[in-house]
Amino acid sequence: MIKYLLSLFILAATLISCNRSENDKPVIGVTMLSMQNEFIVNVSDEMEKKAQEAGVELITVDAERSALKQIEQVESFIAQGVDAIVMNPCEVEASSPAVTKAQAAGIPIINVNSETATQPTAFVGSDDVESARIAMKYIADRLGGKGNVIMIHGYMGQAAQIKREQGAREILKQYPGLKLLASQTGEWDRAKSMSLMENWIQSYGGQINAVFAQNDEMGMGALKALTDAGLKDKIVVVSIDAIPDALQAVQKGTLDATVFQNAQQQGSQAIETALKIINKQPYEKEILVPFQLVTKENVAEFMK
Repeated sequence: MIKYLLSLFILAATLISCNRSENDKPVIGVTMLSMQNEFIVNVSDEMEKKAQEAGVELITVDAERSALKQIEQVESFIAQGVDAIVMNPCEVEASSPAVTKAQAAGIPIINVNSETATQPTAFVGSDDVESARIAMKYIADRLGGKGNVIMIHGYMGQAAQIKREQGAREILKQYPGLKLLASQTGEWDRAKSMSLMENWIQSYGGQINAVFAQNDEMGMGALKALTDAGLKDKIVVVSIDAIPDALQAVQKGTLDATVFQNAQQQGSQAIETALKIINKQPYEKEILVPFQLVTKENVAEFMK
């Protein structure tokens, strides 16, 4: 049985090798955190566009927020003999073995948008600490440095969640008059965050002065709950990513601000970096794309 499986594996590897030489196209395996998340889909779409322009074959899979599934997907890419792997990590620690496995197999691995504890071949993304500093500073300014803030976390243990909490708390420390009234995970999810906000409205009602949601999906969920409760006009809501829904809400004046994260740059530069590594060209080990605050005053610049 073992000999039979080994023969099949050798045959599969040979076929992949033959296909590679026939097509003469680099093959990049891509594993994304969750294709239910609009920003992540935007990053994936940009990678697809860049790959088509560059004549690269992409094999894109959805890890569905499971680090274990993500590791299995990377193992599958290794078995397929891809030229490079792009990973949008599910978790800082739990997705790290995928990096180790790819590197042990001699396959370059590029982390996009989110980080792992184990250093990949390269990283393309943004400084999530900076995004939360921008968001919380906006809240501090709007509230005159005094008031009660609620924070909705992303998926716990993921790099963006950890760093956005860090950035938010840095600003909170600078303003003793700002109090973190409550915080909990909405798992990057609109419906879950709407439900969370409904519970907080029941618990805290008129005590809430501002909401910081670590992404727009959660910000939009909180906004819906506040609007339904007739409280939106009294509460400042800020989130991160600048997805189309959020930009429209900022334009209407319902969402106070969002922080633009550049999916186009992250996606395209992840593929460009992978190609440079495949072609043994010089490449940057870390590319950080800046965040930008989006308010009603400048939202038109970000609308497509």
